[in-house]
Amino acid sequence: MSQPAGDDQFELFDLRVEWEGDGPCWCKAKAGDHFELHGEQLHFPPGQSWSIYTLAALLPILPAKQRPCHPNDWMSTDARVACPDPNCKARFVIKRCGTRQFNHAAVTAEPLATSPQDPPKKP
Repeated sequence: MSQPAGDDQFELFDLRVEWEGDGPCWCKAKAGDHFELHGEQLHFPPGQSWSIYTLAALLPILPAKQRPCHPNDWMSTDARVACPDPNCKARFVIKRCGTRQFNHAAVTAEPLATSPQDPPKKP
């Protein structure tokens, strides 16, 4: 199955990641702290900061949460990620909140393959 000429669009979910907890948090987060992910760009509200350790725990799962998947896949149903600090009871809720269209050519220099079996051709 080859890609239609000129059709290089794909869709990703926008995500909102929000801190959820009721006890002490050593990373200084508080209820309601959040950031959003649009495509590959993180957006933080003014005045909010996030621990690099918290981000390190969250970042690997975000690209998978952005992509559509089978409704029975756990990636479609599970939304909470535990804080990486074993002494913290907080959770981070990842919500899908809308979609955006992207074009392959706008996000990479790598050309599309003409069929799934063919490797992309170098310009």
